[in-house]
Amino acid sequence: MQIAVMGAGAVGGYFGAKLAAASHEVIFIARGDHLKAMRRGGLRVNSPAGDLLIQDAVFTDEPTAPRGPADLILFCVKSYDTERCAKNIAPLVGDNTLILSLQNGVDNADRIAQCWHESRTLAGVVYLGAQVSAPGVIRHSSGGRIVFGPLSASLTPSMQAAEQVFRSAGIPCEATAEIRRAQWKKLLWNAPFCAIACLTRTTVKEIVESESLRKVAVDCMAEVREAASRRGVVLEPELIEETLAFSRTLGDFKPSMLQDLEAQKPLEYEAFNGILVEMLEAAGQDAPINRVFSGMLKHLDNKVRQDPSRQKFL
Repeated sequence: MQIAVMGAGAVGGYFGAKLAAASHEVIFIARGDHLKAMRRGGLRVNSPAGDLLIQDAVFTDEPTAPRGPADLILFCVKSYDTERCAKNIAPLVGDNTLILSLQNGVDNADRIAQCWHESRTLAGVVYLGAQVSAPGVIRHSSGGRIVFGPLSASLTPSMQAAEQVFRSAGIPCEATAEIRRAQWKKLLWNAPFCAIACLTRTTVKEIVESESLRKVAVDCMAEVREAASRRGVVLEPELIEETLAFSRTLGDFKPSMLQDLEAQKPLEYEAFNGILVEMLEAAGQDAPINRVFSGMLKHLDNKVRQDPSRQKFL
């Protein structure tokens, strides 16, 4: 199978490497120092499950494939680059190409579908602890599971074939018709923990062990639940405690947005917090926690974007 990875950072690079190691033809699309390092020495994944070095693959900054359209595109760019990159993948898209969004947030796959139609667009949720520790190097610490499914229709044979491709590469995965709920359950964690970690420079362990920060996280999750209900997704109250219990298992983990901030990259605050403010205000409700989060994170994000020398993101 010919697979293109649009955005070969921590998520795309990790899953792309697993697929390449399973003898699939993988095209890694990246840029900057990360791309230069991969072209020189390949892509290295350091993992407690076993290290990988991928050299027999295509590393490029152009969304092109050597054998025509890709069978599967793993769409892994940051949410603020979705529309631009969705248009740029045109050379990779054919009649039978599946595009799987492995992005944070709840609306990226919908934005991709505006370019390429719902019939070929899948939404995915990733459970992975990984980061680009150096150009050309990904450090995998935990997880590695994908849940994915269609935006509106039922599961199709092509989606089930994609599931088998992931399983053949040792990637735990699940195709589900309830992907919307999976997306919102992940946002229940991302919205509070990414924001609080960035604004207070704390790890997940410090957040859950702090009474004051834990309360803010719970208040934020209440707003996520309310916004989800406006989209027809019910997140039961007990999921808040389940989310806190899961967080206690993560130790000194730094959420992805804090990793981006420390690396002086733009932040995905709109996908995590801004969207909640928009949804609830459109319904005539306030979102005080996420409104404050969004405003403060916007300030931090602007500091990065106003300095071109600091824009190292994929």
